[in-house]
Amino acid sequence: MIWSVVREVFSIFLEVIRVRRLSEQERALEILILRKQLALAEQQLNTPVRLSRAEKLTLAVLFVQFRAMTGRSLRPLRDLVRIVRPETVLRWHRELVRRKWTFTRRNTGGRPRTAAEIEQLVVRFARENTDWGYGKIQGELLKLGCDISDETIANILERHGIPPAPERGHSLSWRHLMNHYKEQVLACDFFIVESLFLQTIYVLFFIEVGTRRVHLAGCTSHPNGTWVTQQARQVVYDLAEQDSAMRFLIRDNDRKYSTAFDTVFHAEGIDIIRTPYRAPNANAFAERWVRTVRAECLNKLLIVNQAHLRRLLREYIDYYNTARPHQGLDQQSPVPYQTTPGSGRVLRSDVLDGLVHAYYREAA
Repeated sequence: MIWSVVREVFSIFLEVIRVRRLSEQERALEILILRKQLALAEQQLNTPVRLSRAEKLTLAVLFVQFRAMTGRSLRPLRDLVRIVRPETVLRWHRELVRRKWTFTRRNTGGRPRTAAEIEQLVVRFARENTDWGYGKIQGELLKLGCDISDETIANILERHGIPPAPERGHSLSWRHLMNHYKEQVLACDFFIVESLFLQTIYVLFFIEVGTRRVHLAGCTSHPNGTWVTQQARQVVYDLAEQDSAMRFLIRDNDRKYSTAFDTVFHAEGIDIIRTPYRAPNANAFAERWVRTVRAECLNKLLIVNQAHLRRLLREYIDYYNTARPHQGLDQQSPVPYQTTPGSGRVLRSDVLDGLVHAYYREAA
């Protein structure tokens, strides 16, 4: 396009030299002849005139320059510009001006942009370590062979909407605390089951937060402080046999948990953590297990009586603890099972008379 414009301008320059050598009468006669020929051509042509980009540019420049020199309005210029309308030429000129200010600028200098890999590391470090400042992130990157300034780190975090360390890490999250102490946390709760004959049965269970292992404490239709305390003693005895290192017990504010119940755990060095009122999410691990046992077992059966419920729960809990993959445990079970690689046959074990299936490989 540039060479086309140069060629057009050069040809116009030659025409200007030629015209300047003509007399006034010769120029007037030539203009008259050319205008007459153009008028005849307009009458014969039925198709619109197609101009190249270089021709548009040249005509637009000449038109604007002529208008600036003579001060003529658009209407008198209609006699001068015949192949297109003057408004069209002005539109071409506006388009050229717009292109001038919107062309892609080349980066001729300045600091190069930080590599995408380093930028991702900065964002990752800031999100995984809420109390790390710019200097700490800079030092950690230097260990990995990435030398950038703390100002660059600040700019990267600002672009990703991550605030400075004082605003990110002023407090520890519950998730952080639970991940750190989960192996020492035990939780308990009640849930009720309605039997076939509309008898309300209360189920007390305990769950180890770290391993998700469930302990069935007991089932009864008439729970009271004495019964609950006796079940607590049995659970503490079972935990002692496992050499468990529990330090905290999460429970709600149900009146069935008596002072004697708390004393059983205090004697073993286990502190009681009471959840807020009407806040079931504060005991989320226990609540989630209730949902699981209902969905996979209780909602699919009619419970005849208390003994029937106890047998079902014991069988399901044994499957849950030893054979059911758990997404929160990287598809392991609360009591880790041994993977059996090989090409042996895949066999099925029926749980709850075939209500739940567990699969394993035949020993070679």
